[in-house]
Amino acid sequence: MSAQMAERPVRVGSVIQEWHPEDAAFWARTGNRIANRNLAISIPALLLAFAIWQMFSAVTISLPKVGFTFDTNELFWLAALPALSGATLRIFYSFVVPMFGGRRWTAIATASLLIPAIWLGVAVQDASTPYWHFVAIAILCGFGGGNFASSMSNISFFYPKAKQGFALGMNAGLGNLGVSATQFVIPLVITMALFGGVVGGPQLTAEGKQLFLQNAGFVWVPFLLICAVAAWFGMHDLAAARSSFAEQAVIFKRKHNWLMCWLYIGTFGSFIGFSAGFPMLIKTQFPDVNPMTYAFLGPLVGALMRSVGGWLADKLGGALLTFWVFALMIVGVFCVLHFLPQHGQGGNFYGFLGSFMGLFVLSGIGNASTFRMIPVIFRTLHARWSVNEDGEGKVAATRQAGIESAAVIGFSSAIGAYGGFFIPKSYGSSIAWTGGPEMALYGFIVFYATCLAVTWWWYFRRGAETPC
Repeated sequence: MSAQMAERPVRVGSVIQEWHPEDAAFWARTGNRIANRNLAISIPALLLAFAIWQMFSAVTISLPKVGFTFDTNELFWLAALPALSGATLRIFYSFVVPMFGGRRWTAIATASLLIPAIWLGVAVQDASTPYWHFVAIAILCGFGGGNFASSMSNISFFYPKAKQGFALGMNAGLGNLGVSATQFVIPLVITMALFGGVVGGPQLTAEGKQLFLQNAGFVWVPFLLICAVAAWFGMHDLAAARSSFAEQAVIFKRKHNWLMCWLYIGTFGSFIGFSAGFPMLIKTQFPDVNPMTYAFLGPLVGALMRSVGGWLADKLGGALLTFWVFALMIVGVFCVLHFLPQHGQGGNFYGFLGSFMGLFVLSGIGNASTFRMIPVIFRTLHARWSVNEDGEGKVAATRQAGIESAAVIGFSSAIGAYGGFFIPKSYGSSIAWTGGPEMALYGFIVFYATCLAVTWWWYFRRGAETPC
């Protein structure tokens, strides 16, 4: 871009009309500061979204203690439903930022999380609350899962291609900490009268112990309000990122959109599914162990490794990292199988825990490496298709590559999130049908093998169609 364009003043209001992150002068003068500001607000908003999304992974353990008579399969359903809802909402959320603007949508979407948080706080105070109330709340928790697609799509527009791996890794990685936060904070706050008597009194367990389950929802309310206001007044909408649904919908004709959706089920689907099902899996396989003592550790290391994975993918390449992630995840599942009890006997909890920690680490790295692949794939395709175009045609191709990359990032996150439903549900079904989770785990191994093959054939091998 010309020096004149680099010096053109940028209107820094709620809507930014000019945005050229690939222009080094523009980026140094204005772009870096604004992008980092939006990222700094996006991260805590996304962290809270994940916290609300995964509330039931921490709450289901305590419901039977205070008189709710839901059976094991019903509890697994409550842990799985937010993922099903969130994954479906992500399909819509994938396309909203270019149509409505990132600032406006982030504020509204964050505020919407108040609904399940407050409703849960009310519902848990009465043991006669019917099961369908909790089903409805679990579905509404999916709002938090939907936010990921719009958040990642929004941040992708702010950063130049050389920094997208880092920026997306930071947004997603630190945002994913919300899963660990909810599994650490909720077991802590339900043991104390955090808000005094303002939000209700305690519930009593069979042993006469007091629990304040309403805090599981109400603890997030003040933080949600702060983040919604910060997003509305502190973030920006990019006019350059505006596009119609028709411009984005072309991704449904792109083969690589569907291939990356498959791979993201294997990485993010594993992360969110393992996170949702881990507490109940510990409870059913190792009943003498308190699940919530350890449940937050997996999401914690997985989220932190996503940030590391973004940096590694920028350095090493996304396809190489993704290939080895799936190869090692197959090994990790075999290790889990080795340490499980057999017919309720034996087993090694710490071997089981260590194997799952390895799977969380790998899924976190893979979350970042697959997202690093997407913009490279679509830039490569559009550069190939526009090789004979003039300068204006090449600029248009670059813009369309950015639009499609953002849409694929959002849409693949939607499809990948279905793993958060199928993994805990497959545990429940496997236990109901066979008495243990082994059948589900063998299914994961087969699926990871297909992901390994897809990565190698289309992206990693010598002569691959779109090496990345």
